[in-house]
Amino acid sequence: MKIESITLYLVEQTLKTPFVTNLGHVSNRESIIIRIIDQDGFEGWGEVVAFTSPWYTEETITTCWHIIEDFLAPRLLLQVINYPSDVESVFKEIKRNHMAKAGIETALWDLYCKRQKVSLSKAIGGSREQVDAGVVVGLDDPVNMINKIQQHVEEGYKRVKIKIKPGNDYELVKRIREAFPSLSLMVDANSAYTLDDLPLLKELDNFQLLMIEQPLASDDIIDHAKVQRQLQTPICLDESIVTFDDARKAIELESCRTINIKVGRVGGLSEAVKIHNLCKKHQIPVWCGGMLEMGISRAVNIALASLDQFTIPGDISASSRYWHQDITTPEVVVTNGTISVPDGVGIGFEINLERLLEITKTKITIKKPGTL
Repeated sequence: MKIESITLYLVEQTLKTPFVTNLGHVSNRESIIIRIIDQDGFEGWGEVVAFTSPWYTEETITTCWHIIEDFLAPRLLLQVINYPSDVESVFKEIKRNHMAKAGIETALWDLYCKRQKVSLSKAIGGSREQVDAGVVVGLDDPVNMINKIQQHVEEGYKRVKIKIKPGNDYELVKRIREAFPSLSLMVDANSAYTLDDLPLLKELDNFQLLMIEQPLASDDIIDHAKVQRQLQTPICLDESIVTFDDARKAIELESCRTINIKVGRVGGLSEAVKIHNLCKKHQIPVWCGGMLEMGISRAVNIALASLDQFTIPGDISASSRYWHQDITTPEVVVTNGTISVPDGVGIGFEINLERLLEITKTKITIKKPGTL
């Protein structure tokens, strides 16, 4: 694949409902949509899932735009890419910036699969035709949260995740568990606790939770191991796992009993598949996390979740869960708690260019030096 042009679209949509965690409050979602065209006119689409401010990772939409425009795109335009994972060596001198790299790499996967006339799921070794869907409920008044959970249960979602933070934890979980005694329920702390909070975390063992996600610092695997040894409930690591080696070390230290894999966080689909394979080798369950994505990244997540070690429903909700209108057609639909894995070429969804342009704030096209 010889890349002829890379177009970046800075887009923004308003969420149907603001999303609240202990780290931040998201009402409007910015993203960068990436369109890559090769010498034969094939195109691939990717999405950068960083946020406007650096509350989840150090990357932001602004830093990703800068890194792609000034560093990643110029390097890519000078290369011949035989396989999407080739970009790991192309970009190796650029430290971290995983979400910027993932946007480019997933666009190359879409392009590669279209050239090969194969679905993204099949290209990465997916085996499922349906994936189970889970849903996230942000922090809110407990009554509102219970009402939202009831709605999602009626919609068929197979697993519910709620956000917690100090002061909104034990009593909140207790009320929700009393309202839904058999619900597959997990909690996500987004690094809100420390080792001093171990007694409280141990009390959460009373609620038969599926897992406690990232209770301690976002870059920690040592203290998580200390906590996991004293909990019956599995710890899941999210922000702490940004590379294959992070996952390897966490497994060796027994820092967790499950891992949340996010394509953007780990730098691309190739790294995500490597982490999946490692976890499969060690019999560590994995699931696919969400980032309030638009349709392109949602399609990538569906393909990833079709791999066989994804045994826990992921944060892969219907498009209508977040958006009045998504940028892909057809939109992602949840039916009886499952999502069909597309069998069309590439990501399996078409881009609604009219909708994309409606929400585009600015765009640039980067071409090889010397071309018009």
